[in-house]
Amino acid sequence: MTTTSLRLRGLAAALTACCGLTAHAQWQTQSMTLKPGWNAVYLHVDASHVSLDALLGSTGTIDEIWLWQTPASQLQFVNSPQQPITPNSQWAVWNRAPGNADTFTLLRPNAAYLVRNAAATNVVWNLVGKPVLPRYDWTSTGQNFIGFPTPSVSPPNFEKFLDQVPGLALDAEVFRYPGGTMSPTPVPALLYPGTAVQRGEAFWIRAKDYNSYFGPLGVSLQSGGNTVDFGSRLGTYSLRLRNHSDLTNTFTLRLLSSENAPAGQPASVGVPPLLVRGPRRASDLAYLHTTLTTSQVPTNHQVTLTPRGQPGSEVEVVLGLNRTAMTGAVGTRYAGILRFADTNGLSQIDVGVSATVADTAGLWVGDASVTNVAQYLVTYAKKADGTPLLANVTTNGAAYVAISTNTTMANVVRPVPLRLITHNDTNGGARLLQRVFVGLNAANVQILATDEALLGTTNRDGARRISAAHLPFAHTNTPWLGTGLLKEGNNVRFTVPLDYRDQTSNPFLHTFHPDHDNLDARFGRVQVQGAESYTIERAITLAVTAPGTDFTSLTTSRDTLTGIYNETITVRGKGSSSRQFNLQGDFSLRRISNIPLLTVAP
Repeated sequence: MTTTSLRLRGLAAALTACCGLTAHAQWQTQSMTLKPGWNAVYLHVDASHVSLDALLGSTGTIDEIWLWQTPASQLQFVNSPQQPITPNSQWAVWNRAPGNADTFTLLRPNAAYLVRNAAATNVVWNLVGKPVLPRYDWTSTGQNFIGFPTPSVSPPNFEKFLDQVPGLALDAEVFRYPGGTMSPTPVPALLYPGTAVQRGEAFWIRAKDYNSYFGPLGVSLQSGGNTVDFGSRLGTYSLRLRNHSDLTNTFTLRLLSSENAPAGQPASVGVPPLLVRGPRRASDLAYLHTTLTTSQVPTNHQVTLTPRGQPGSEVEVVLGLNRTAMTGAVGTRYAGILRFADTNGLSQIDVGVSATVADTAGLWVGDASVTNVAQYLVTYAKKADGTPLLANVTTNGAAYVAISTNTTMANVVRPVPLRLITHNDTNGGARLLQRVFVGLNAANVQILATDEALLGTTNRDGARRISAAHLPFAHTNTPWLGTGLLKEGNNVRFTVPLDYRDQTSNPFLHTFHPDHDNLDARFGRVQVQGAESYTIERAITLAVTAPGTDFTSLTTSRDTLTGIYNETITVRGKGSSSRQFNLQGDFSLRRISNIPLLTVAP
């Protein structure tokens, strides 16, 4: 392709708004060198977290900023780039001078600005913001004032940049502001095709046909937003890479660290531990994956796409978040940047990525399935003639001599289901409940309560009670506090005592049966433990399974916990006599409410 075919002929003047991105991350500094006078810039970062008045203050060299706004009506024809003489439907203005009616107060991303430096020398403007995807609503009926996400170092010239789309290269007219002191207002000029497509510089461009070409690489996010945010719940995030050019291109993906957050914004402790999902493994069909680290070079994660419109010109990339590697406290924020680029040096798209350490607070409900019970098979000694060997022969009788007891676990004929209800507070403390009420209180606020009386009287028809019938009932419904945290890779233990005198729940008692009421023959005195009833102590341990090493296990949403269920039942009789029974199985819990507070009856 020849130079003249680009129709980018004419006057070339050096614009000094040489913009480049330094540093990295969820927060990123866009550095702009401003000449005295007007400078055309394009923002690739979102700096709307602070107002212009607060950002630039009452003193400084930047005294005026004009924002180009896409015409509301696409039928409005802008034959030539408009000059910022007075505010109109295309220009919004901010002015440092007091008493001026500013028509915009925040710097938004993916927008072009004219910035006036009132100083007599060059000034470096370091603007901190969040990098975002390139977006712009093009118009084919006039000029567009935009910038392009080219590499910060060694950007391509317009001939090479537009050569990826021959139709656009033949048709486009591109203007630039020469920058510096201009009187009375800046006037754009057609530029030379060898001019560099500087990242952060704003250009006027007009093309006969509508297009959305920002470079050969296109990135779209599953949320339709500008950044990748896993929050405290997501485990995977899907994005799509598209080849917008008429040539085959290879694109790379890299993870970068974050700058420090500006004052008043949430700080981060490091980059999120990200995975890239790969193909399935033949042996078990589990997804393979690679780990993104900040020390890797871009070519470690790359994909080659065919020309646009052809099969293979678009691909889905699934990112995973390994939350088990996020060791910060609940609410801790991790942030970084994903940098997408092409191996020809034409595109560099930076996207912020963040994640928050999730808590396990809320109501968890599920079931345990008892599949194994310890045996209690005693082997007794025998005499030579095969008769039992007796010991302690007295007038009261004799006892057989036991030589061993088989307590190994054995399968049950049919699994026994046990309902589990637990509540985690914000600190991870777990409580086991016999029942819980979910509904609205008198103030119409959703609560989790241990007593129905804590619910609003007019809203109980929509409330729900969840019960675990195998746990002992008590009118106070006091939860049993666990030892340990209920989270992946941890064990939590609950001790559930049941007194031998508990007429409500002890299975050895029958209030109206004279032989099982725990009273003497005259119904006047309570019997001792072991006479008619026994104290029962249940030690329940939930061993929560740590995630596996495959992609799905590492990134599955943390609203489900599974593991091994162990229970030791101790039955206590007279004196120090007792016997234990061990149960085992598996369990699964699912978080059905994120309410961190359990309202307990006074």
